[in-house]
Amino acid sequence: MNPHDSPAPASFDEYADDYDASLQKGLAVSGEGKDYFAEGRVRWLARRLQGLGFRADSVLDYGCGTGSATPYLFDLLRARSVLGLDVSRRSVEVARQEHGSSRTDFRLCEEFRPRGEIDLAFSNGVFHHVPPAGRGEVVRQIVEALRPGGIFALWENNPYNPGTRYVMSRIPFDRDAILLWPNQARRLLRAAGLRVLRTDFLFVFPRFLKGLRFTEPVLSRFPLGAQYQILAVKAK
Repeated sequence: MNPHDSPAPASFDEYADDYDASLQKGLAVSGEGKDYFAEGRVRWLARRLQGLGFRADSVLDYGCGTGSATPYLFDLLRARSVLGLDVSRRSVEVARQEHGSSRTDFRLCEEFRPRGEIDLAFSNGVFHHVPPAGRGEVVRQIVEALRPGGIFALWENNPYNPGTRYVMSRIPFDRDAILLWPNQARRLLRAAGLRVLRTDFLFVFPRFLKGLRFTEPVLSRFPLGAQYQILAVKAK
């Protein structure tokens, strides 16, 4: 089965031109906009990679959508090149229009042939849109794109967090999504031959409690945040 045999591509073609507005409809309850979360994810990832002494010159953004993470991948990770892949043709077109440059390449997933040369794969909120039976194949494609010693940073919505479920219920393209539990995600990564390094939970406090956000690095080990990140490495 093709991992992308689902209604998702057509849905995201429909929402590509007003994706930000649709997303903000859900995020509004947090008091923050999409850029707060997009930057926060990459900033947290940069912190973890720095702790590992890992340099990501080339980055694959799998499920890049309209490319909203691209500026942060350059600015915070200091990436030299970003390859964005998505199943939605219209989303890829928008990404090219808004973030196209000599250092970016946006393509449909079906056009990509992995060659085992990418330093870092980044994926945010993709797997809850992939039918469960196809998730292993998506991970396999990502692993094949990584070089030996490359790292996969998988970000997903945290099913343990009731606020996450409420936000998703307000976003048209997330209402019917099937959430991926952290233990399921770790099993998927290990089954593909990756070694899981760590799991972090982020975005605990909404804006009206932002004075408490300084505690999030300590709280990241507990399943409280709205999203989680799993870092896994490909064997050398």
